[in-house]
Amino acid sequence: MSKPKIRFKGFEDEWTPDYASNIFSSICDKGHPDLPVLSATQDRGMIIRDESEKIVLHNKANEIGYKRVVPGQFVIHLRSFQGGFAHSDVEGITSPAYTVMGLKNPELHSDYFWKIVFSSKEFINRLKAVTYGIRDGRSISYDDFLELSFSSPSSTEQYAIAKFFKKTSDYISILQDKIASLKSLKICYLNRLFPIGGGYEPPIRLAGFSGEWKRVKLADLLTIREDTAGENFSKEDVLSVSGECGVVNQIEFQGRSFAGASISNYRVVNTGNVVYTKSPLKASPYGIIKTAKEQEGIVSPLYAVYNPNDTCDADFIQTYFENKDRLNDYLRPLVNKGAKNTLLISDDGALQGEVVVPSKEEQQAISNFFNELDKTIRLHEEELEKLKALKESCLQGMFV
Repeated sequence: MSKPKIRFKGFEDEWTPDYASNIFSSICDKGHPDLPVLSATQDRGMIIRDESEKIVLHNKANEIGYKRVVPGQFVIHLRSFQGGFAHSDVEGITSPAYTVMGLKNPELHSDYFWKIVFSSKEFINRLKAVTYGIRDGRSISYDDFLELSFSSPSSTEQYAIAKFFKKTSDYISILQDKIASLKSLKICYLNRLFPIGGGYEPPIRLAGFSGEWKRVKLADLLTIREDTAGENFSKEDVLSVSGECGVVNQIEFQGRSFAGASISNYRVVNTGNVVYTKSPLKASPYGIIKTAKEQEGIVSPLYAVYNPNDTCDADFIQTYFENKDRLNDYLRPLVNKGAKNTLLISDDGALQGEVVVPSKEEQQAISNFFNELDKTIRLHEEELEKLKALKESCLQGMFV
């Protein structure tokens, strides 16, 4: 008998241990070929196969032998290293190779409570004792699973716990959908607020602006900054450039410094400087161009650092090149690739391509628009991380 560290008000009884064999039973209900075929997923449980984004070839004639699954049941599939117990909210049929199981006494248990248990890190670790096979295809021994002991509370407390975690999970899903929608919106605006196809006017214009943009060399907007660190900086000041996060402190972002023994020749970066990292990334094979918006410090001499001139808004340069096609189309003609995929381009050479830009006032308006959009995305992401941390903390404290 035992109790969890965190309880809802009104619950004080100890949790009762019992074997899985007394809680669950396997179900083999075949002969329903007209029901939709379900697939087991790690994060969404059992879903209709057409929604799984996978193309699975199988003989439809064999579906007569598939097992029926109804809402509230579990399917034990082969991915034990990820959990392997998929909860179902939908009715359908699944492979006869899987074990379908349900609660023996649904009136005494909440299936959602057990869904939480089966997705917990503690349970996944316990599965190591009842699995066999190679690492990425481990199968779960159902008979051995039945011998595992679990502690659980009354059905009333189970439902209270399930309700809390379902609301939390639903809100996490809402936040994730909001973030995905905002990021999709940003991609759309990165395309539509800039000229396309060699034109000089964007398809969408912010209010108050009109007229054609101008084609200029990037060298007309930026000049090389050659200041070096000397003895004025330490390795704690070294910056990195991330495709997702921009200019960031290297130790804070990557956990440690990758700087060499001497940093005296590192380039100084201040807020408003533009940094070009000459390192290929998967989506940006010619490097990336970002603006130092908050961080100041030093970067490797392999990076190029630029000052914007009076006709250029530095944030606009980052926004302009956040569109991967626009970035790659700009750098491709300027960069030569050397041994081991190194990028051969001088600091001045990176400025010799052409860009199409509006007045500085419109540059600033566009920058402000995207900065606000980025801020909104970041706030949602921070809220999401806090909610995930709260959920994980409750998972650790509300179960035995």
